[in-house]
Amino acid sequence: MKTDRRKVVLIGTGMVGMSYAYSMLNQNTCDELVLIDLDRRRAEGEAMDLNHGLAFSGSHMRIYAGAYADCRDADVVAICAGVAQKPGETRLNLLKRNKEVFRSIVGPVTESGFNGIFLVATNPVDVMTRVTYELSGFNARRVLGTGTALDTARLRYLLGEYLHVDPRNIHAYVMGEHGDSEFVPWSQAMIATRPIRDIVEETENPVQMEELDRISEEVRGAAYRIIEAKHATYYGIGMAMTRITKAILGDENSVLTVSALLCGEYGQNGVFAGAPCIINQDGVQRVLKLTLSEEELQKLDQSCGILREHYQGLE
Repeated sequence: MKTDRRKVVLIGTGMVGMSYAYSMLNQNTCDELVLIDLDRRRAEGEAMDLNHGLAFSGSHMRIYAGAYADCRDADVVAICAGVAQKPGETRLNLLKRNKEVFRSIVGPVTESGFNGIFLVATNPVDVMTRVTYELSGFNARRVLGTGTALDTARLRYLLGEYLHVDPRNIHAYVMGEHGDSEFVPWSQAMIATRPIRDIVEETENPVQMEELDRISEEVRGAAYRIIEAKHATYYGIGMAMTRITKAILGDENSVLTVSALLCGEYGQNGVFAGAPCIINQDGVQRVLKLTLSEEELQKLDQSCGILREHYQGLE
């Protein structure tokens, strides 16, 4: 993978895609950003709008509307294209509508000679990441989805609010499907190096397990509440995508909860699901296996089972 000129191709210039692009511009994430959309004129307008803010950003990005041929020398191709999630609609109900969209995208990208990393954000992201993997024929390490990265950020934010701790000092994860069956493995949740469960068990401490369970429910339902209020979610996922992209382009070896292919980890095989992974310029360097309790392993098995059922329904 080339590191002298960081190039990202974004496919889909809707609200999620452009939140990602705007976030990358402000964080100077890459050197070249190509926008591809079925509506070429829209992509051109978005590129123009972003370029007009370059003087204020401290970034020197080259931003332009392009075509699939531009994927040939890209480091990352990020897919945000797809039909929108409707109020009250589960992510999994989007699957059949979005599969056909991906058929029209992944083929032209691979035919361009692209040899970088696929980053998928389109929902249901775990299944769509697997669709991308199957359609592309790429090594699974080079195909990853945003998974539960945003859910994990929501969890840490809410825990920080409740515990009065900087979210950056909270180490807790959301695992499994990015959706209704996701769960928080509380056995692995910590403030710095102190397990949160130990804090809960202190009789003089006001922290209650019931409140932590409420927080996990709030994380699980966050997207539905946002969609009900403003019809879509895009800022948070755009920033999550930027964080993942920076880990790839910077060869960071950072731990992020992306959607990756499980190959025996946690007793799961052949399914893409959200799990802590080490991310670098090769994509998923490895899945970082946590020591989950039996109850947590069962929750992950249930979540992965749901994802398998929906993918098998496509076949």
